Amino acid sequence: MVAGMACLASFRLWAAALVISLLTAPVLWAEPSPREAIAERIFAPMELGEPVNDKGVYQLLNSGGGHVGYVFETLPMAPLPGFSGAPINVLVVLDLEGRFLDVQLIDHNEPIFVSGLGQAPFHAFFEQYQGHSIGDSLVVGSPYGGGSDSSALVYLDGVTKATASVRIAHESILAAALQVAREKMGGVSVGPPAYPNRDYAEDLDWDALVADGIVKRKTWTNAQINAAFTDTIWEDDDPEATEDPDGTYLDLWVVDLGAPSVAQAVLSDDGYEELQDFLEISPSDEPILVVDTGRHGLVSEEFVRNTAPDWISAEQGGFPVSMRDADLIIELHDDVPWELHDAVDYGQALILRTDRRLGFDPTQEWTLKVEATREHGLFQPEVGSVPLEAQHSTDERFYLRAEVIEPAPPWVDAIRNRLSDLIILGVFLTGLVLVLGFGMRRLAAHPNFIAIRLVTLAVVTGFIGWWGQGQLSIVTPLATLQAAISSGSYAFLVYDPFSLVIWAVAIAGLVAWGRGLFCGWLCPFGALQEFANHFGRLLRIPQIEPSAAWDARLKWVKYVVLAALVGVTVYAPTAMDKAAEVEPFKTAITTFFVREWYYVAYAAFWLILSMTLFKGFCRYVCPLGALMAIGGLLRGRDWIERREECGSPCQLCKVKCKYAAIKQNGKIDYSECFECLDCVTIHDSPKQCVPLIIAAKKGRTLKGATA
Repeated sequence: MVAGMACLASFRLWAAALVISLLTAPVLWAEPSPREAIAERIFAPMELGEPVNDKGVYQLLNSGGGHVGYVFETLPMAPLPGFSGAPINVLVVLDLEGRFLDVQLIDHNEPIFVSGLGQAPFHAFFEQYQGHSIGDSLVVGSPYGGGSDSSALVYLDGVTKATASVRIAHESILAAALQVAREKMGGVSVGPPAYPNRDYAEDLDWDALVADGIVKRKTWTNAQINAAFTDTIWEDDDPEATEDPDGTYLDLWVVDLGAPSVAQAVLSDDGYEELQDFLEISPSDEPILVVDTGRHGLVSEEFVRNTAPDWISAEQGGFPVSMRDADLIIELHDDVPWELHDAVDYGQALILRTDRRLGFDPTQEWTLKVEATREHGLFQPEVGSVPLEAQHSTDERFYLRAEVIEPAPPWVDAIRNRLSDLIILGVFLTGLVLVLGFGMRRLAAHPNFIAIRLVTLAVVTGFIGWWGQGQLSIVTPLATLQAAISSGSYAFLVYDPFSLVIWAVAIAGLVAWGRGLFCGWLCPFGALQEFANHFGRLLRIPQIEPSAAWDARLKWVKYVVLAALVGVTVYAPTAMDKAAEVEPFKTAITTFFVREWYYVAYAAFWLILSMTLFKGFCRYVCPLGALMAIGGLLRGRDWIERREECGSPCQLCKVKCKYAAIKQNGKIDYSECFECLDCVTIHDSPKQCVPLIIAAKKGRTLKGATA
């Protein structure tokens, strides 16, 4: 027997070493899907274009072959591990303005969706992204503290009982989308654009605007344009430029009229009023006045008002800025130089409009381009052009920017959403730990101890289990192992603060009591088995108790199960969620038996068996119990008092122990002790403890006796 216990202890140490040593095993997550697999998910009239990098990012093409967006998976760029340990892979389709055109779930191993709630709620969650922008402050959950529809935060409905999984998916989508935006869509604003401050007033005139750089002027001579066309077929096609090389070719003036103070200094009273009437209809448009006092002009003879000018374009941050004619009559202020008035009269001025919602920021430098054009040949002439560029920006003082409401870190948001539950849990766990730590013997000696214990287990089952979804599972340690192997993120641990608190208390309990605190007091499925056994005894169902030899053999099974799960996690990680179904926790607690019949039958089997074999699953099969038993090696004390007479000659505690956790010599096998306190009750009771009874008859007092 001693040799057997030594072997068992050696096995536990080997299992712990196995978990640590396998951390170096390679796991590759981030391989993009084959192109054909992605292409079949893109529906007409769109189609998949060419890849733009080696991370599985593709161009999105329209029916005419034009580039209109990007298609990518989250897995290669943001492989955040889910609760199964495997990342959630999602297909994202963005347009060039950063809006979500489509978000599709490709693959995942989240246990709650694989065989719990089913796939439909997960797919429905991703449908909410369509139409939103990466510039929106997207969060999962519901408004906290009386949020309203006017909030700058955009809330996505989560999935009940799967909040942690959808938060992880959401973070994966945003991380991948913003990475694509930074690398491929640098002009997309990922924050609120600046907009004119209508309440800001400043007394300005034309000279002040020019001196402050609010009006920008740039001039090109005929000689400069000739130089630009040198060695082309158009170099001799502008005789006027050749005859007057110092003459002005393009004298470009640019001023942003979005700020009221600027517009009032540039436009006449009537012109200002017309502009304000226009902006009331189009409040998100930024009006920009462009004037040429040279000889080239701004548009060709074919230009049509209220359309995009054919010779003018703009860009900001490396991305094009869409501009079109505002079709406004321009009347300038009297202070504006006469040559600009003349240019307006000769049609050499335009007020262009661009939409700030598409990412244009008037306070950041942007580039206006005017094409200098020439024609070669008389019949069907060839047109050549060179771009003439001018940079512009307007001072921040004229603008406001919507307050950027940064979504709280996921762990903060998760805590807020479960704050009341966490408070109740904290009070319950604090009380339980204090009672077991400082009042254990008084609790065990209480005449209503059994009733108190059953009420506590009822709270654990109802509040921690079914309501709080705080059933700890071997899935979490295995997912942590996967993250360590793949050098992944451990962020998934903070998405479920309710369970994390229980984990913290359970791990701390390993030092104080071994596995007993969790397995005996905090495991909802363990509590269900205990209730089942009490019910079986009420029905007078005969109880099964394996012999000492078989009990010793069967206790090895849980370590074998744990080792097998570790092996699956390392060498076949995609099968881990199925392998973890050896635990009936998800069926009995997480989904409250709402699953496929075979899962329900499996969970019911263990509960029915518990009516005749006390907590058979916990004692012999539970891999989490095996892990807790290994963790119990951290235990720093023997917290159950024993006497010299315990084990020799008295065997009462050993006989009464339902877990067979007391050895023949009376010592406690803490790796199998569930902290039920039955032996503490017997040890301290002068009516039950045989040594106390004998000592009382002899008029002696033994250590540990209570009144």
